[in-house]
Amino acid sequence: MSLRVLGCSGAIAAGCKTTSFLLDERVLIDAGTGVGDLPLDQLARIDQVLLSHSHLDHVLSIPLLADAVLRRRRAAQAGPIRIHGLRETLEALQTHLFNGVIWPDFTRLPSPEQPVLSFHPLEVGQRLELVSGRSVEVLPAAHTVPACGYAIRALEEERWSIYTGDTGPNPALWERLRELPVRQLIIEAAFGDEELDLARVSRHHCPSTLVPELRQLHTLRVGIEVWITHIKPGETQAVMAQLAAQVGLPVAPRPLLVGQILGLG
Repeated sequence: MSLRVLGCSGAIAAGCKTTSFLLDERVLIDAGTGVGDLPLDQLARIDQVLLSHSHLDHVLSIPLLADAVLRRRRAAQAGPIRIHGLRETLEALQTHLFNGVIWPDFTRLPSPEQPVLSFHPLEVGQRLELVSGRSVEVLPAAHTVPACGYAIRALEEERWSIYTGDTGPNPALWERLRELPVRQLIIEAAFGDEELDLARVSRHHCPSTLVPELRQLHTLRVGIEVWITHIKPGETQAVMAQLAAQVGLPVAPRPLLVGQILGLG
């Protein structure tokens, strides 16, 4: 069982896909542009989507996914794809995306009785059992819109892989992480330090705000892996150099890459 990186960039360019992960072959965590690289048969097997928040780079593949797989899922009597997210996230999708103006309302198509999508609200702190039998927990995030992250449990033991979603400094997240046996941490650094003011106003991390949080890793599990995501195209080398220049980090973070597969157990 694994987490496959479909996209991990903060914007698009050749070779850069926005945030999306494929979990255990049947679950998406966020639905950025990377989803479009999956073959149709794989898309049709997706049964659940976990959303961190409503921003376009994390949700824009959902309407196109619905249109692509509708016929195959209807023929297979597969039922709707379950879209999970904070209540505010799902309300934003319904109001601004699936509104019949930007895109048809696939929570009512091909019929209200048998739609291709269904919405299921979550709350921070809630645990959810996925179709693969794996548990996830909804984690707090600190962003410009209501947002969350996810803790993903290993199937056979009490180990957790963390995806923070988009977030700036977030004390509530670290309070919870100190209570979990964390194996992997996927955390964002959207900007370099030269754009500190932009990072603050947009509630993203840059190296100077991320490093104080990473210094808390010594309170977590020994041997934890740290992966940096959501860096803007063309900025990876600069951001990672700024992180590497910091002293006192208990773990050396590494950049996440499209196509990378993380074993979760």
